Amino acid sequence: MDDVKSKVLDKYSAKVYKNRKQHIIEVGEEPETQEIAANSRSIPGIMTNRGCCYAGCKGVVVGPLKDTVVITHGPIGCGFYSWGTRRNKAKSDDGSFIQYCFSTDLQETDIVFGGEKKLRQAIKEAMEIFRPKCLMICSTCPVGLIGDDIHAVAAETEETYGITCIAFSCEGYKGVSQSAGHHIANNGVMRRVIGSAEKAPKVRHSVNLLGEYNIGGDGWETERLLKDIGYEVVAVMTGDGSYEALSKADRAELNLVQCHRSINYIAEMMETKYGMDWVKINFIGIDATAASLRDIAKYFDDPELIKRTEEVIEAELAEIAPARDYYREKLTGKTAALYVGGSRAHHYQYLLEDFGVRTVLAGHEFAHRDDYEGRRVIPTIKADADSKNVESITVEKDEERYSEYLTAERAEELKNVIQLAAYRGIIPDMKPGDIVVDDLNHYETEALLSTLKPDIFLSGIKDKYMLQKDGAVSRQLHSYDYSGPYAGFRGAINFARDLTMGVYTPAWKFVVPPWKNEPVLQAKLVRDKERERAAERAGEREREEAAGAKKSGGAAHA
Repeated sequence: MDDVKSKVLDKYSAKVYKNRKQHIIEVGEEPETQEIAANSRSIPGIMTNRGCCYAGCKGVVVGPLKDTVVITHGPIGCGFYSWGTRRNKAKSDDGSFIQYCFSTDLQETDIVFGGEKKLRQAIKEAMEIFRPKCLMICSTCPVGLIGDDIHAVAAETEETYGITCIAFSCEGYKGVSQSAGHHIANNGVMRRVIGSAEKAPKVRHSVNLLGEYNIGGDGWETERLLKDIGYEVVAVMTGDGSYEALSKADRAELNLVQCHRSINYIAEMMETKYGMDWVKINFIGIDATAASLRDIAKYFDDPELIKRTEEVIEAELAEIAPARDYYREKLTGKTAALYVGGSRAHHYQYLLEDFGVRTVLAGHEFAHRDDYEGRRVIPTIKADADSKNVESITVEKDEERYSEYLTAERAEELKNVIQLAAYRGIIPDMKPGDIVVDDLNHYETEALLSTLKPDIFLSGIKDKYMLQKDGAVSRQLHSYDYSGPYAGFRGAINFARDLTMGVYTPAWKFVVPPWKNEPVLQAKLVRDKERERAAERAGEREREEAAGAKKSGGAAHA
């Protein structure tokens, strides 16, 4: 695989080569010792697939809240970009606002004279028409540049309308990717929402589902399994989630973390403030789902719960057994590449393996080193200027609401069995020889595609069609191409069905682009023309000089 890495990097200049070689590694025999560069700025001019800080805050974390009006304060393009692209599904008896795109639609005059007046008017209209339980304001790049005080407007809104109004200074240029927006959203939700409801007793065997955004209904399938076993799901952050449910999240006994990158901040802060443990789980994949359900049961250590967990797993496996065998026969031996944000490039390796598909390449858009190498490396990560640009808040123990479920001895015992307040990262779970890439760009995607030749490339909407045109089967995992759910046991079968349809109907392989057979454009570089002209001028001078010399020589001879 070293040849693969060198083939990709050799095209770069020395400066770019030095940078990118740290972001691409081949998994070795001792992956726990390997280090990768991550969470650093993309190289200017390279076509990266990353999103911005605003996309992480509004588009990922707070956008799916169904009872909250989220207003994008900025040009309409920013709001439109984050509207309806993630397919966050929601059910609500009182109506849901996530199908709307709320924006102040700033124009050039607003940039010159300020947009606070327009923001106040937008809030007034939203309150009169929708009467939400909570209102959130997300700022975009121009707002940060002109200095609109969205926090002051939010405070005015609370005083005027008597509701919670939260402002997020999530201008797109902050941080290095959408990861910064996740952090900013986590801070705001933790400060203003979680634990804001009146104190109530803990609910027995209750959980919060963190980092689940209900893409294509994933969260509903996960909730179904948890409720069948006997758990009470207090809040989901934030797919099909609500401000009202989040305000009561401190009543749960355990946090389940699905997407580590986008929500780990809240998990840590709730542990500090309320004594609530968190466990890293994964409901993507058949064996992974079963393992996660068993880990949760081990945490609560209730014989009845453990028994019910095994009953549900047995029933679910029996239900999908024929389909599982069928699709495994169809897909075994195929290879796959994964380039997805969050933890999906890790989670989906389990699901692919369930059906005999080997992952040869995996990477994240906006991961940090701990997402690759595990949380053990966090103390060694040095904060840079970009990291310091995003506020890290601290919380204190809430003496009134703090309670621990586990004894210290039991907690230490469990840490050797389950991922309690831990995440081992993607690299330790990959096989020697596999390639891991951080912030994969357009050129590297094409180069690795032609070198590794995976049968399946699972990625996002920005590069999906480029992959397909090269003949690779592609499913985009940011919105599931209007399919899903893919979580849990039944979701795994949905995924295998969609993958099988793609593999056995390789439509793009039947189309040969005209540029594959003959050139469709003919041109010369300007610099070549300049060289030709220079050569012609030099030739003319030489001829003139030769003619002059000949003439002078002839005159001297005469």
